[in-house]
Amino acid sequence: MENQQREKMVVLSYAERIEVKLTEALSPLRLLVRDDSDQHRGHGGYREGGETHFHVEIVSQAFEGLSRVARQRKVYELLESELSERVHALELVTKTPAEAAAAKA
Repeated sequence: MENQQREKMVVLSYAERIEVKLTEALSPLRLLVRDDSDQHRGHGGYREGGETHFHVEIVSQAFEGLSRVARQRKVYELLESELSERVHALELVTKTPAEAAAAKA
């Protein structure tokens, strides 16, 4: 990543950083990033100010042919720096467009 892009990521919230990285890498049809940190107050990994526990729903063609575990590994790899800094936990829902359409039917 170029220095200018790194500097921009520093001023973004962790939720915004997650959105940017997943959007750039996976071109999702649907992406929801929700900060659930307040629900984990007093539990392991919680820090004042939140941005430690996130719920992420993503629908992407990039998940086609991948197992649930492989999809989650892909997301964790993309968010490696956030997980090593402040983010303690991710609750992931990863679907292909076909799976998302079938769930709505």
